[in-house]
Amino acid sequence: MGITIEVEGLTKRFGETTAVDAVAFAMGEHEFFSLVGPSGCGKTTTLRCVAGLETADEGRIGIKGTVVYASGEGVDVPTHHRAIGMVFQNYAVWPHMSVFQNIAYPLKLTGASRSEQRQRVGRVLEMLGMEDLGDRKPSQLSGGQQQRVALGRALVGEPDVLLLDEPLSNLDAKLREHMRVELKRIQRETGIPILYVTHDQLEALSMSDRIAVMEGGRIHQVAAPHEIYERPATKFVLDFIGSVNYLPCELLDTGSDTIEVRVEGGGLLTLPRPDHVPEGREMLLAVRPEDMTLGRAASGSDLRATVELRSFLGNLCEYRVRHGGLELRVQTEKDELVAEGADVVVSVRRGFLLDRGSAEDPLARVS
Repeated sequence: MGITIEVEGLTKRFGETTAVDAVAFAMGEHEFFSLVGPSGCGKTTTLRCVAGLETADEGRIGIKGTVVYASGEGVDVPTHHRAIGMVFQNYAVWPHMSVFQNIAYPLKLTGASRSEQRQRVGRVLEMLGMEDLGDRKPSQLSGGQQQRVALGRALVGEPDVLLLDEPLSNLDAKLREHMRVELKRIQRETGIPILYVTHDQLEALSMSDRIAVMEGGRIHQVAAPHEIYERPATKFVLDFIGSVNYLPCELLDTGSDTIEVRVEGGGLLTLPRPDHVPEGREMLLAVRPEDMTLGRAASGSDLRATVELRSFLGNLCEYRVRHGGLELRVQTEKDELVAEGADVVVSVRRGFLLDRGSAEDPLARVS
């Protein structure tokens, strides 16, 4: 597999603040690659450096084998020569132009003939499912349709790579869900690689081939979505991607196949032995809500709790249960209803064990 974008040692400072700190990643030839993280983590600045909208202080950027930025070599190719298409959070469609004219505008700038404009814009409109809307003005379109116009304008020039910066964040929940599917379909049909920036973990998990999780200007982990979720490399990744309960506990015994821990508040859990056992006795057991179950009888567990709140989530039920001073979130199938106020035993299917002193990687996976 070839490389579309290669970033090495990318650093960008704004005054005394280092927004991007020695970031490095390589993006595959037909890959949907997402940069995900909280606000201020450096993901948008990284994308803007790739686009040439910001000039990095250090590092090297290559697009399709061509070096477009190299701090030590004096290379800084202008944005319009980087063979990229861009879509941002604000659609930036021109209100006085029709859908056709908006999408055709980049071709007009390059001097494409009218027949070529009609042919290429027609193909893009068909791909976007907008072939009957070419004469409409943006004011006659929904938010999702306006976003597709912006996407079409980025696609019509047949770029080497698409750079998308939080393009769905202004849409309502229903439209976001629809556009996630549309974006992935379009990317698969065209084969154009996408570098996608979002703070929304669901967007990143559902659309990406690989994800880079960022925080504080650095990348914590680059991996496929299932690997990020199932095997987070650091506590930050575990916290940011999905929900998690933390149970302070003491490691009592380690056998060849199991370990026993006492949870703060007195409950005992017998768990499968993790892939490695952290040093020390004071631990944190990290468990996602869907990896806990509620029952009446103990099953390798003596973690007793009381159901304080039950919330119906459609295909799931979420419970807030209390064990001593700990409030835990538990998600179960909707047909496994437990009443509020019920006394239950909480069992753990899998999770992660961390040394409480450092609470840092490596995470010991319990499953």
